[in-house]
Amino acid sequence: MGEFKQESRAATTALLVGTAVASAAAGAWLVASSANRRRASADTSVSEAPTAVTTVRSIALSLCDLFGACPPPHAPTTRSVHFPPPPPMPDVLASIGNTPLIRVNSLSAATGCDVMIKCEFANPGGSVKDRVALRIITEALDSGELVEGGTVTEGTAGSTGVSLAMVARALGCNAHLALPDDAAMEKPRLMESFGATVERVRPVSITHKDHFVNVARRRAEELCQSNGRGAGYFADQFENTANFRSHLEGTGPEIWRQCGDLASKANGIEIVSTSGRRLDAFICACGTGGTLAGIARYLKSKDEGIECHLVDPQGSSLYNKVKRGVLYNRVEAEGKRLRNPFDTITEGVGINRLTCNFHIAIGGDGTQAGKTAGNEGPSLLSGAFKCSDREAVEMSRYLARRDGLFLGSSSCVNIVGAAKLARQLGPGHRVVTIACDSGVRHLTKFWSGEYVASHGLTPTKYTKNDPFEFL
Repeated sequence: MGEFKQESRAATTALLVGTAVASAAAGAWLVASSANRRRASADTSVSEAPTAVTTVRSIALSLCDLFGACPPPHAPTTRSVHFPPPPPMPDVLASIGNTPLIRVNSLSAATGCDVMIKCEFANPGGSVKDRVALRIITEALDSGELVEGGTVTEGTAGSTGVSLAMVARALGCNAHLALPDDAAMEKPRLMESFGATVERVRPVSITHKDHFVNVARRRAEELCQSNGRGAGYFADQFENTANFRSHLEGTGPEIWRQCGDLASKANGIEIVSTSGRRLDAFICACGTGGTLAGIARYLKSKDEGIECHLVDPQGSSLYNKVKRGVLYNRVEAEGKRLRNPFDTITEGVGINRLTCNFHIAIGGDGTQAGKTAGNEGPSLLSGAFKCSDREAVEMSRYLARRDGLFLGSSSCVNIVGAAKLARQLGPGHRVVTIACDSGVRHLTKFWSGEYVASHGLTPTKYTKNDPFEFL
């Protein structure tokens, strides 16, 4: 770059000097020509110009031609420079996906495994749900179930609502979002910032007509009845398998490609794979089930030996579904549930019903008919782990102190699962999970010292660098 600048300055200097010389020569020629004309008038003879004048004129024209001070004969006297128009810039939706895959150094050192997280908080809407929102809305627009200017409705506890609000606006649509009134305030405020209508409802059972999911479905039906087909569209993230497809065709292939590009050594931590695989295992929690089902299906299609696992927060029933084949939770059975939908301070993961998306993860076809009939083939899942609220809170503070990672509650549930799975597999393996969102959306609850203390979850100040002190 320095050499280029020097050459450029030299060329500019030469041009300026040459132009000055040419201008001076041209001036001399004009003066000489004028004197010649005066002599010609006096002598009435101009048949031969003085030799000196002819020489000056010749030099002047040569210099003018060399340095471009005078235009050549018959050339235009002005020169236009035409720049091509800039290429169109991609919009915000083009930045969804292709998120970084990074190593969690502290957990990798503690387990002897590569513990990797897919940084979905790097999406423009701040979470993994951007992928789902984009796929759901574009499929609805393509099919005519939603028209431009129509309204997408959804029942959501948080991140999906933010993503739907953002994507809907980018595609010329509106969003109407119903959510429980005990959700963290950061998320509904973000939804409203995108111009979405936010409807807060009291937490009730999914069987109740006023459950936030049922309210959202009803709002879409009302819009279509009033304004025609496509005026309202219920996103239905739990049952809509566009959710699954967004990860089957997006997140899964990205993880596979990125693991193939990874070096075996980073930040002084060397991992020697004992299996020779790009990755040995994937694990994450489920709310809708789309992330786990889509990624597991893709990874298994590339290497059947890759293990895929569920990690389930306390109060959720999916752990028992994977381990025992039955959706069951003891707290539900005893009638001691402290909050709805289940007893946990985490948000966005865990559920007590079988969704079409999770049905795919356990070997089903993802249809309502297949789910109702209990049609399930070989499961994509090798096992399941539990994560308590205590473990999630402790992990969040541990990662912030040790790795500079400020993550949300569902991300921390996933990483608790990844650490437990890495310990089970033993050194020399690569485990991947999802960092769904950052802690910024959880400041008033999961990251509030007062809030976690009210649930008896004040984190311990550990002195060692060992995460298994609290796992």
